[in-house]
Amino acid sequence: MLTACFLLFFALVAGCLLSGKSVAWALLGGLLLFWVLGRRLGFSHRQLWDMAWAKCRKSLIVVRIIVLIGVITGVWRCSGTIASCIVWGVGLVTPGLFLLLSFLLCAAFSYVLGTSYGVSSTLGVILMALARSGGVDPTVAAGVILSGVYFGDRCSPASSAASLVAAVTDTDLYRNVRRMLRTALLPTLLTTLLYLALSLLHPLGSTDSTVLQALEGRFTLSPWTILPAVIMVLLPLLKVPIHWTITASAAAAAVLAVVLQGFSVREVLLAAWSGYHPADSALSAVLSGGGITSMAVSYVIVALTGLYSGILEGTGSLRPLSGKAEELAGRIGRFPSMIVVSLLCAAVLCNQAVTSMMGAQLLEGAYDDREELAMDIENSGILIAGLIPWSIACSIPLAMLGAGSGAVFYAFLLWLIPICYLITKKRFYPRAAKTAGDI
Repeated sequence: MLTACFLLFFALVAGCLLSGKSVAWALLGGLLLFWVLGRRLGFSHRQLWDMAWAKCRKSLIVVRIIVLIGVITGVWRCSGTIASCIVWGVGLVTPGLFLLLSFLLCAAFSYVLGTSYGVSSTLGVILMALARSGGVDPTVAAGVILSGVYFGDRCSPASSAASLVAAVTDTDLYRNVRRMLRTALLPTLLTTLLYLALSLLHPLGSTDSTVLQALEGRFTLSPWTILPAVIMVLLPLLKVPIHWTITASAAAAAVLAVVLQGFSVREVLLAAWSGYHPADSALSAVLSGGGITSMAVSYVIVALTGLYSGILEGTGSLRPLSGKAEELAGRIGRFPSMIVVSLLCAAVLCNQAVTSMMGAQLLEGAYDDREELAMDIENSGILIAGLIPWSIACSIPLAMLGAGSGAVFYAFLLWLIPICYLITKKRFYPRAAKTAGDI
């Protein structure tokens, strides 16, 4: 019954992807399938709802952050923050190295901030505006940014994902971070070379002068306009929680929009809700978008995945898979098995954190070294979740960037870290090579 539900769920996902429909429909279908499964296992409707709501309630914390990110992407546009970065950035960025510099900047910021969402919604939005204004393919640019934001999400001491892995594996965060940086060295170098080649193929063209004139004509490009971005960088360094950081940045942007740019309070509130949509076609090409409503699909995805993952967890439907996962590890090796488990969990549960926890739970018995377990999760589940288009780890950053799922192909770092680690793992864990199937 469980296998049949999973097969039907994957068929629904495939149908949505092939037809161009939102994967939210497939997730809704998955909720119904797993609800029926729960009923067949003997649970009442009330019990199933309690299980589903217990998990969904926790996911509302993520929804709160997404709402705030929607606000900031709207008000940054009308505050002049993005306009200033475009005008000044065109003069500072080397056109032939735009994509490479975008990757390196996102990687550096994500390491400092430890959040893929925070960097995607701020620096990522700015870089995408630059890309569109300079004629760079937005799909390619979004893939480059996705690579960069996951560099720190995986190995920054400030990353919640890294802290979660350390907690579920009972290992030391800073020892894990050092190992993660070592295992990231080769794939980051290869990614840098690939983005250098892509930069030469997709240089930042000279921005249409009408766009720059429109930006300079509509916005007062004062140094004050950078204040919201500075707040997003500095407050996390002072250990200010991310939701307060985003709130402070959005508030500063709202004040600038009214005081400096001449927007009314009503216009700023509309931008926060439904985005900024200038009438000028030149401005619209690079600034239109943002707002709470732009993230609507993300809210639905978070809620639905929370509901049905609660049912799967509460009914114990995944427990029988643990023995099969450990049996698989005995045949093909621990890390290849972790890749398979992470891929399935990320595809079904659509959540990076849950994927990490499930990987630890299902394969824990196959490991005698908990640091190896932590590294295998970091080099698989944390990244693979970012490659599944309907996973919130991928869909939310892409929604912020205004890009489609095709960008995943260009997120080279997310592909190369698991591949390189699979090939070089024995250099980090020689004992692992003695296990059947491990490299």
